[in-house]
Amino acid sequence: MSGMREIARLMKGLEDQLAGCMRCGTCQAVCPLFAETAREADVARGKLALLDGLRQEMFKDPAGVYKRLNRCLLCGSCALNCPSGVSVLEIFIKARAILTGCMDLSMLKKIILRRILSFPETFARLAAWGVRLQKLFTRPANQLLGTSCARLVAPLPKNRHFKPLAPVPFHQMVPSLNTAPKGSGARAAFFVGCLIDNIFPNVAKATVKVLNHHGIEVFMPRGQGCCGLPAMAAGDAVAFDRLVRYNLEKFDGNDIDYLVSACSTCAFTIKKIWPMMFQDDSEEVMAKIERMAGKTFDINQFLVSEVGIKSDLLVSNDDAVVVTYHDPCHLKKSMKVSAEPRALITANPAYCLKEMPESDWCCGSGGNFNLEYYELSARIGKRKCDNITSSGCSVVATACPACMIQISDMLSQSGEAIIVKHPVEIYAELLKN
Repeated sequence: MSGMREIARLMKGLEDQLAGCMRCGTCQAVCPLFAETAREADVARGKLALLDGLRQEMFKDPAGVYKRLNRCLLCGSCALNCPSGVSVLEIFIKARAILTGCMDLSMLKKIILRRILSFPETFARLAAWGVRLQKLFTRPANQLLGTSCARLVAPLPKNRHFKPLAPVPFHQMVPSLNTAPKGSGARAAFFVGCLIDNIFPNVAKATVKVLNHHGIEVFMPRGQGCCGLPAMAAGDAVAFDRLVRYNLEKFDGNDIDYLVSACSTCAFTIKKIWPMMFQDDSEEVMAKIERMAGKTFDINQFLVSEVGIKSDLLVSNDDAVVVTYHDPCHLKKSMKVSAEPRALITANPAYCLKEMPESDWCCGSGGNFNLEYYELSARIGKRKCDNITSSGCSVVATACPACMIQISDMLSQSGEAIIVKHPVEIYAELLKN
């Protein structure tokens, strides 16, 4: 009972936000999960009602509420379309932290989040072992997409077609950067992110190439860590706090004008989630976080709105490759960035952009959601896959590495010959070396 009272006490801090929900049901029409399950408990208003019940101590099942709360992609579709302006993402993330803090994490999650992810050197060593061992346990699935699947039946791989770890991660190719001032005089820190570092190092290489081309001084500290969203999505405020403070030490105080990331989720986390979760911290820490958040840009947004893209490099190709674009949820719905990646794509005359239906419908990844509810994730992903193929494209671009993984999985399982790229890769192809 004391645990239940503590949960209710902490939930009262969300009372005003919970009260904003009018139970109108608008969230039903835009929720990717509800579109697959048609279950009220899977939609935002159903979850908000459960949280309000905990606040009022109307029932005593926090574990059940936590389970329902985790069945969410955190895509932000409900918040974007809520007529009452309810900050659904903020409520869900804070509620997960409250419930996890009172009920504790499983031992496996503690090990992964607090003993591995929270310590970048440990994470890097384990990833290096993963590179050595993956050939023993995986086999190629789709050569064009570069996907693999498990050799043996196991709970986590299941039927997945996944992107393997890169033979050489970006942090080994380029341990750190501190380039000399160039034409623009602007200095940008590059936040690489775990997935780009370990799975898509070519995206990181393209980002640095583009920044160098535009005369941006690039700072990249050695040993940067995860942005913290996987920990926060799991409700682990301890690991999240540790990662935020670790990265602050790496980046703050280095006289940077901007912080850019080619991972839309990392940019979203630093810009939106870091300030949201440290509101009760010291003035010094809050000032550092707000300063960092104010300088943070997605790479597409930075190049278009702050730098100004150029297209002076390749002769136009009459046989342009048809490319379509998937809007990552965190980028479009939470950061309002959608025209900029399209501008990068269309700057390259070797490509012809053709929009897919429902370009901003969630791909079904949701980070942790994909790991815990893969069958649901794949059903949502199938809808995205069908929309991609209906465009008749040869390439699909998206600005989120998690989306790139999910889309690669769905296309690979469908046997499609469609390449997955990041917009910055397409733009970098245009640039002279």
